[in-house]
Amino acid sequence: MVGFDLDLTLVDSRPGITAVYRELGARTGVDIDAEAAVRRLGPPLEVEFALWYPPDQVSAMVELFRRIYPEYGVTTSPALPGAVEAVAAVRRYGGRVVVITGKYEANARLHLAHLGLSVDALVGWAWAEVKAVAMREHEVDIYLGDHPADMAAAVAAGAVPLGLTSGDHGSAELTIAGARTVLASLSEFPEWLDTHLAGVDGGISVGLPGADR
Repeated sequence: MVGFDLDLTLVDSRPGITAVYRELGARTGVDIDAEAAVRRLGPPLEVEFALWYPPDQVSAMVELFRRIYPEYGVTTSPALPGAVEAVAAVRRYGGRVVVITGKYEANARLHLAHLGLSVDALVGWAWAEVKAVAMREHEVDIYLGDHPADMAAAVAAGAVPLGLTSGDHGSAELTIAGARTVLASLSEFPEWLDTHLAGVDGGISVGLPGADR
């Protein structure tokens, strides 16, 4: 099983999330710095909203964000280069794909449907140690993500942590967090997978059909 993060791994959700923040700010009269907010993607929304709203309003603002997200955040967010090919590369080996993301699951599903990305499982609202739990539950062998917390979760779950610099974190940060390899984009993943699997049990993929887990 190969796991993928969603935001800034499979989907360039920055344009969509920027649009949602701007709409939310307009509705609530709060001047949210949307560009700064999208540079901090990764942690739960509650962390970001605590910077802009009083504590007693954070939960309500998170719920409002999620409600308006489908209208403003989905069709404005393209797939990142290589996303379709990365999923296809896993399928070529008979592997299964799971997306494990901190995003609200219903909105994550809308992104996948809009972009035509078919996966075997989706786990939303998962961050840090919750991602590690989801990886173990789904027997993830390789996990791709753009955030240092993704790498740490993969290490904790016993999966191969594969970092991507498609987000706002560089190779050094991802490596320190545990990334075994760092790729500049998903376009490099199919070749990496070919090489990786050629060196595993004489060519038998870990976690794919015929593997000995």
